[in-house]
Amino acid sequence: MSTILKIFVLPASLIIMCWGVLTILGGHITPGGGFQGGAMIAAGFIFCLVVYGLKESPFHLSHDFLSGIESIGALAYVFLGIAGLAFSGFYLYNLGVDIYGIVPVFIKNLFDYPDPTHAGIIPYLNFVVGLKVMVGLAAVVIAFMGFNEYKDDSEEETDEAGWEIE
Repeated sequence: MSTILKIFVLPASLIIMCWGVLTILGGHITPGGGFQGGAMIAAGFIFCLVVYGLKESPFHLSHDFLSGIESIGALAYVFLGIAGLAFSGFYLYNLGVDIYGIVPVFIKNLFDYPDPTHAGIIPYLNFVVGLKVMVGLAAVVIAFMGFNEYKDDSEEETDEAGWEIE
C-alpha cells in the first residue's frame, strides 16, 4: 500500500475505535450498543489489517489474547444472567432497576448509580457483547488473511500446460 494511506490509516482507525467505545458506553440511552460498537472497533482494527497486512499491523493481537478476551466477554454475559437468576428467579433480570421489587437492597445498590438515565445491568451487557463482537469479527478477518498468506506461500499456481502463472 502507499505511504500516504499508511499515514492516514492509523489515526483514522483509532478515531473509529474511539467512536465504537462511545457507542458501547452510551448504548443504554441512545440507539446502538454492544453489537454496533463492537463492530465499529473491529472495523478500525480490520482497517489497519487491510492496509498494513497481518505481519506489519500496529495492532499485534495474538490468538491467545483474542480467545481470552472472547472468553471474558462470554463468561461475564453468563454471570450477569446467572446473577439475575439467583436474585430474582429470572435469567438476565435487570438487577439495578428492579421493576418488581424482588431483589435484595444490597444487590440492587451494586448495579444502581445516581444517574437519572441509569439502566441497571444493561451497560455491562453492552460492554461484554461489544467484546464478543469485536473479537469475533477481527478473528474471522485474521483467519482469512492468515489463510491467504499460507496459500500464497505453499501453492504456486499453474495453468493447464503446467507453466507457472505470475
